[in-house]
Amino acid sequence: MTAPTTRKDLMIVNMGPQHPSMHGVLRLIVTLDGEDVVDCEPILGYLHRGMEKIAENRTIIQYLPYVTRWDYLATMFTEAITINGPEQLGNIQVPKRASYIRVIMLELSRIASHLLWLGPFMADIGAQTPFFYIFRERELIYDLFEAATGVAEYQKLITRNPIFLERVEGVGIIGRDEAVNWGLSGPMLRASGIEWDLRKVDHYESYDEFDWQVQWQREGDSLARYLVRIGEMTESIKIIQQALEGIPGGPYENLEMRRKEGEFKILESREEQTKERKKEKDKKEDNKRRNKHG
Repeated sequence: MTAPTTRKDLMIVNMGPQHPSMHGVLRLIVTLDGEDVVDCEPILGYLHRGMEKIAENRTIIQYLPYVTRWDYLATMFTEAITINGPEQLGNIQVPKRASYIRVIMLELSRIASHLLWLGPFMADIGAQTPFFYIFRERELIYDLFEAATGVAEYQKLITRNPIFLERVEGVGIIGRDEAVNWGLSGPMLRASGIEWDLRKVDHYESYDEFDWQVQWQREGDSLARYLVRIGEMTESIKIIQQALEGIPGGPYENLEMRRKEGEFKILESREEQTKERKKEKDKKEDNKRRNKHG
């Protein structure tokens, strides 16, 4: 019996695309030397669903339910960018009260998003307890005092824990240039030494009216990304509290645009009625001509 020969060349294995409890659809092209992984190329972009094509024959209101599927952790943000664009293009004035309400909902969404990142992140590095606390807080997110207490609790439980620090400090470093070249955004970008936040840069909604600071870190490691998100939750609570204290009275929708919309519908209805009457008239005249010649 011949002994099997041992192959010495590398093996390339395709993993995915799948949802391997890694919080997103992922494909990996892995190069193996025996049991050692010597190279790994992540292939991204499997969440594209042709949304732009769908938008071509939808109104803004009809399209909003679709955009919430872009990112299930940022549903309010995808809705915000979808309506902000047409509002700016059409020079539509948003009532101050509506803008404050939007800010409150956006910041609640930010807290919920960061909490859902924090729970599985801690579970991935071996800490299960925060995972259960975080889902409790997500259920209570509309109670702002509970949310505030929750962030402070996480900082006490996690931030100075030596086991946590050993597993995240200096791990997964993304440099400033890499972050820009890779097109990173949000906390991923701000954790790599770039103080860039669209709320400050783009001046959308009413963010300029509130006292808050951009959260960023220089190190670019897993610890920095954690600290940015924890800091942002604290800042979100500050923004929400200020918005609730200062929310103005008045309408929450542009009544002038609503009136114009109503007038347009009336006009459209009248045009349809005129067309229908013309059709009936033409039909009657056609029948008369046929009877005359028949």
